[in-house]
Amino acid sequence: MTGFGYNVNGFGVSSGIAGPYAIEMLVVAGAGGGGGHTGAGGGAGGYLTSTQTVAIGVALTATIGAGGAGGAALGAGVPLGSNGIATSITGSGLLSISSVGGGGGGGYYTSTGTTPTNAQGRDGGSGGGAGYKPGVFGSGIGNGTAGQGNAGGLASSSSYNCGGGGGSGAVGQDGNSPSSGGSGGIGTSNSITGSAVYYAGGGSGTIQSPRSGGGNPAPAGGGGNGGVYNDVASTAGTVNSGGGGGGDRTRGGSAGGSGVIILKVPTASYSGTTTGSPTVTTSGSNTIIKFTGSGTYTA
Repeated sequence: MTGFGYNVNGFGVSSGIAGPYAIEMLVVAGAGGGGGHTGAGGGAGGYLTSTQTVAIGVALTATIGAGGAGGAALGAGVPLGSNGIATSITGSGLLSISSVGGGGGGGYYTSTGTTPTNAQGRDGGSGGGAGYKPGVFGSGIGNGTAGQGNAGGLASSSSYNCGGGGGSGAVGQDGNSPSSGGSGGIGTSNSITGSAVYYAGGGSGTIQSPRSGGGNPAPAGGGGNGGVYNDVASTAGTVNSGGGGGGDRTRGGSAGGSGVIILKVPTASYSGTTTGSPTVTTSGSNTIIKFTGSGTYTA
């Protein structure tokens, strides 16, 4: 209860002044872009949660990371996807939280073409999947960051099927055949808004032949779908989900989804002081502050 110089919030009743209160936090980084030219899925942005006690008057600064760009199309440049950008929240007396941007998905390699490192998925919050390297199973996955995500999947040695990007809930699948493998790792379900939503899923890698329905879909968590040779184009990770971008075959890979920060504040303690135009809603006895762009909340 607030309004007459009192605050009841789990820390007791203060005498004439409001006291500190607990804030739940979800911090998801921007995801990696999918590889182009026989490319793998991009890794999900790093996924972190925390509950911290914040003093009255402290400004919490939210910085939202962008998703990484997809790799180049056949003959248009480097096929390796770019990493996403970190997302962070800071404040005086606060244990700062920074989630790592997702790793870009690998692309095609030949001995006369691009360098071998282009087939290697990049490390990140979750790692990018491995791009195709003729005759080599795997060709190098991107690794995830402990406590934030998982590694990407391997690529086929004999077909143009590339690994899925890692997700916060699971590793990316290997690209073994047109009907299985290559999907991104699933994200993590979180109910901080009052409803269960998956965040930080990996993007799916490209496949040579279409699955039933035409593409190579990504699982829950905002990851983009993998493209299909001479058929379906890859798709980008969902904005503000931390979902990895889908890899493509001869087209460019798709971008990773941007990050997000969500705060869950007891409504009785909510100050109403924000910058940056976050979305503010209520769920039961809590106020939910969702930052899709950078801004602040003052406790």
